[in-house]
Amino acid sequence: MKNKRIAIIGTVGLPAKYGGFETLAEHLVSNLSDKYDFRVYCSKKKYKKEEQLRSYKGAKLTYIPLQANGIQSIAYDSLSMLHALWSSDILLILGVAGAWLLPFIRLFTNKKIIISIDGIEWKRDKWSLLAKLYLWWSEMIAVRFSHIDISDNESIQDYTAVRYKTLSRVIEYGADHTMKVLPKSDDFEKYPFLKTKYAVKVCRIEPENNVHLVLEAFKIQTQMTLVLVGNWKNSDYGQKLKKMYKDVENIHLLDPIYEQREIDLIRGNASLYIHGHSAGGTNPSLVEAMYLKLPVFAFKVSYNITTTEGKAVYFSSLEDLVEELGATSESQLADIANEMSLIAERRYTWKVISRLYELLIKEALSSKSKVSVCSELKNLNTSFLQDFQLLHLQNSNLFYEN
Repeated sequence: MKNKRIAIIGTVGLPAKYGGFETLAEHLVSNLSDKYDFRVYCSKKKYKKEEQLRSYKGAKLTYIPLQANGIQSIAYDSLSMLHALWSSDILLILGVAGAWLLPFIRLFTNKKIIISIDGIEWKRDKWSLLAKLYLWWSEMIAVRFSHIDISDNESIQDYTAVRYKTLSRVIEYGADHTMKVLPKSDDFEKYPFLKTKYAVKVCRIEPENNVHLVLEAFKIQTQMTLVLVGNWKNSDYGQKLKKMYKDVENIHLLDPIYEQREIDLIRGNASLYIHGHSAGGTNPSLVEAMYLKLPVFAFKVSYNITTTEGKAVYFSSLEDLVEELGATSESQLADIANEMSLIAERRYTWKVISRLYELLIKEALSSKSKVSVCSELKNLNTSFLQDFQLLHLQNSNLFYEN
């Protein structure tokens, strides 16, 4: 029997060198290629000609000549889906940008659709009103017309249950690709802060990640160094912040780092991880920090509390963060670090995540309808319920009265 063919749509591509969805795609391919035939769609704009492989770890690679992010993501995902209709049995779609096509795919094909809605994307501050409206609409279409939709956090599952009355499946991210790296002499020369006690934050430089708040907190609180890694050049927000804080003595602003050893070197030798994300779901950089056994200070929103099981330190303002940085003892930090590590080893490994995706694939292939959070009774004919009620009243004896 031939393996079922699965298209992974919505990532920048493989080999992974960008973010969470790309890392997810890489580990699904690594763990499940012996059971399924994968095709991964890649952005031709992000890979040089010599980097464009025909296959990777058993997966076929197909290149789309568009950017995978921003406004082009709509066309990028759409073209990927149309191509996948001829080459795949299941469409695993990461993100909702191309969801407008899903009603037509459901109507005219028998392809199975699994979609990850990627947090509540339309709420992000970085989007214009028009973009927010499109993403809001796309999310609705994605949930309604997929066979299974995935939330990466229980708080997102609650949101989709209330809004769409469907049972989203919670699958988070793995983090065991990260590793503790012991610094070498060359590392100390390149990054002198490795010799000091420092906090680290890795994120996209966007307002909802509260980069401005974290930077200001460390400008006020100077006992600890802050190392912040992000894409400073990609927005006015990032450029302004870099100009404002680049000369602060205890703050180091680094450009994005895609080499695994180097980013793990910086994260794994930190004394503290600062997580400022206020939107989205389960964030890959957070679970990676947890797996590296770092104590976590996280912005107080339901997503972060759920990810850390309420056992991190939480802040919701500049004053909160400054106070917690000064008040949390070394022994408390050690206890938090241990809790984060235990949670990550239990929940955030790629073996666990891949197994959950495998179960979803099997369910999508076998199920005929989407699971609702509502009782099946609502689907029964009203006359049947009335007849059943009459029958029950006519035979009202209890079992011991017969």
